[in-house]
Amino acid sequence: MLKDFITSLRPAIVLTLLFALLLGFVYPAAITGIGQIIAPAAANGSMIKNAKGNVIGSALVGQSFASDAYFHGRPSAAGKNGYDATASSGSNLGPTSKALFDRVKTDLAAAKASAPGINVPADLVTASASGLDPDISPEAALFQVARVAKARGVAADKVKALVADNTAYPLLGFVGEPRVNVLALNLALDRITPRP
Repeated sequence: MLKDFITSLRPAIVLTLLFALLLGFVYPAAITGIGQIIAPAAANGSMIKNAKGNVIGSALVGQSFASDAYFHGRPSAAGKNGYDATASSGSNLGPTSKALFDRVKTDLAAAKASAPGINVPADLVTASASGLDPDISPEAALFQVARVAKARGVAADKVKALVADNTAYPLLGFVGEPRVNVLALNLALDRITPRP
């Protein structure tokens, strides 16, 4: 009986070690290598660099912009102050939540004050599921054009053209939604007009 147990145990140990090696080292190394060859920027986190070549963020993770001279992203519920990648999650507040109602009401009032008479796009007052969404809709970007142009002292048409240049459209024309990466847009804004 002990001999049968040892005979059965040996293939189990060998297969466990083989699959640990194969799936724990060989497969990840192969996929990483393929990713580095096919799409190195995406494989390394889609990092965005400034004019000096310093990494200032990722195209995949939102950041907070508070100045009127910059485009603002979606509100973030990730972490105490928002945009905390270590606390990525939604607020889990439901439609009857007073805290959610109060936050949206405050954000809506602030947005309406910056552009009176214009309907506020929903993504400027609602947080994404992760709290780290780097993109806004083209409508949300266009809503902010007048504020940004005034703060920068440039023509609104120039800023509007910048939004159009930084709008990404759905893959194959139907997969996804049109979107504007806020960090990339703000960097492009810094390139065409001096930082305030």
